[in-house]
Amino acid sequence: MDKDDLILPKDFPKLKNDAFLLACRGQETPHVPVWCMRQAGRYLPEFRESRAGKDFFATCRSPAACCELTLQPLRRFPFDAAIIFSDILVIPQAMGMDVQMVAGKGPTFPEPLKEPEDLLLLQSKVDVNKELDYVFKAITLTRHKLEGKVPLIGFTGAPWTLMAYMIEGGGSTTQSKAKRWLYRHPEASHQLLKMLTDIIVEYLLGQVAAGAQALQVFESHAGCLGPAEFQEFSLPYLRDIARKVKDQLKVSGQDVPMIVFAKDGHYGLEDLSQSHYEVVGLDWTIDPRSARERTGGKVSLQGNMDPCALYAPKERIYEIVKKMLEGFGTRGYIANLGHGLYPDMDPENVGAFVEAVHAHSRHLLNLK
Repeated sequence: MDKDDLILPKDFPKLKNDAFLLACRGQETPHVPVWCMRQAGRYLPEFRESRAGKDFFATCRSPAACCELTLQPLRRFPFDAAIIFSDILVIPQAMGMDVQMVAGKGPTFPEPLKEPEDLLLLQSKVDVNKELDYVFKAITLTRHKLEGKVPLIGFTGAPWTLMAYMIEGGGSTTQSKAKRWLYRHPEASHQLLKMLTDIIVEYLLGQVAAGAQALQVFESHAGCLGPAEFQEFSLPYLRDIARKVKDQLKVSGQDVPMIVFAKDGHYGLEDLSQSHYEVVGLDWTIDPRSARERTGGKVSLQGNMDPCALYAPKERIYEIVKKMLEGFGTRGYIANLGHGLYPDMDPENVGAFVEAVHAHSRHLLNLK
């Protein structure tokens, strides 16, 4: 037995920096907390070195490897949160689908779902503790190894986003095969979305039991839906996930903040702010002041600098961050990018972004 398997989800080190968790709940913070989606990634030379020659999903199944990759960016930058290294597609794998990470192409399903009958091939009742145990072990190990430095975020893909991958068989700009199901097979679509929702709820509860201190739900393909389709095929399931997870956690007296990130889902901002999540994540196409107005102070906001702004000179990054912070304000706000870091980004510019958030937010707070 690996020694990491003996580490238990208890007696975790005391948290030293709780700014991220305070901001999730709309409470006062000493500075605006900041982290980046895909902060453990290929823009870091040490990440590329750790991953060289290794199968992506084999890495995901190694708690020690996931822990190391999660911690790497924390050694370089004073981020206010860590997010566990994993992938949203571990859920389709747990349901019995073959998913491979193909170089130059990304995630690939050799046998995607084609017709409603294919749902019979899926494992509908997944033993989450058995099938996704490696994620839970990675979370527990990482929570201990973080030594209370910052909180640890767990995450999942949302049902519609996972469904789209399972039908498209990989990445797609139009999601036309998946959307074809919504229009031609609405009942089968709801059947699959409900199946995914049930597994996601168990998966998120397992992450909290393992040591996750916050949870993020990625609806990465929200932008491929129109408002009506979002209302029918995405929003109800996002709400179900948050409500069911929170109801279960209340039983054991736990309160874990949840973040929903619906990329390109501008039309859903008002609805998302009333969906049982403490935080709504924003992509870079939404104006901060408009987002504040439309969410009416019901939630904290997270985002939303254009990732490509990190290609700018450092002085320009400082200016962009300053403007962003002035737009959002310092209360109930977590600074982030409007999507993930790209592989060709300069780590020094990531450092400049983090530094700018901390410096400008402290300045604004001192003016109050």
